[in-house]
Amino acid sequence: MNVSRSALSLTVADVDASRAFLCTHLGYAVTTADDGFVSLTHEHAAVDVILLHEGAEVLAPEQCAQRAAGLILALTVTDLAAEEARLRAAGAPITMPLREEPWRERLLQMTDPNGVVVQLVEWPAAAGPADPDESAAMIVITPRADHVTVSPNATMAGLAAASRGSTALSTWTVTMNAGATGPEHSVDREQVWTVTAGALEVTCDGRSEKVTAGQTLILPPYLLRRVHAPERAQAHVSMPADGVVSVPGTDGTRALP
Repeated sequence: MNVSRSALSLTVADVDASRAFLCTHLGYAVTTADDGFVSLTHEHAAVDVILLHEGAEVLAPEQCAQRAAGLILALTVTDLAAEEARLRAAGAPITMPLREEPWRERLLQMTDPNGVVVQLVEWPAAAGPADPDESAAMIVITPRADHVTVSPNATMAGLAAASRGSTALSTWTVTMNAGATGPEHSVDREQVWTVTAGALEVTCDGRSEKVTAGQTLILPPYLLRRVHAPERAQAHVSMPADGVVSVPGTDGTRALP
């Protein structure tokens, strides 16, 4: 069988509402439209979407009163964290915030005005064999002012990151003044903290440890943690490059330096 194109046909109560949702938030464009019918396509999506008003003549009699239900329109994307931030800024109806399954699939869900569930999915990149015709290039990163993030609790200077050529690791330094305490948060990847000056008191999953200069702390993913500096301290932090942080009581996630 030679399939040249694929499309998903959805029967909905309000064609215009679903059309506006898909075009506004997901970048679909109208190719054909008529009374109670619209055909949508996307420059990068593998599937077109056809919206039919319930009761349309093109439907078989037993389908006329049926609506899209129990169905998920799943779209695979890259940089899901950035997509979530974009959608929230646009006021999109996110009904399941970004999450990660045990098998490393990351996803979020929205629900359109007709109850159609749209799922955005991101899969971890699979490591493939090295191309013998392409040699990896060594990269030198020079610290810059725009790599530094200053908060009321700490100053974080970004080193290696995906945006600066690293494919696997993100690393940065943290400087905290005496008495500073960071917010309670969780990270979806393992982190390794090496204290290079002073000391940090870290509470993770109800357990507290004091980590002094020269010691290294390994923090498991997903567990709530809080970092306090009883004295001025500095640390070097590393983690997989695709990690994001969540703060209880706030929506969404954000990338780390």
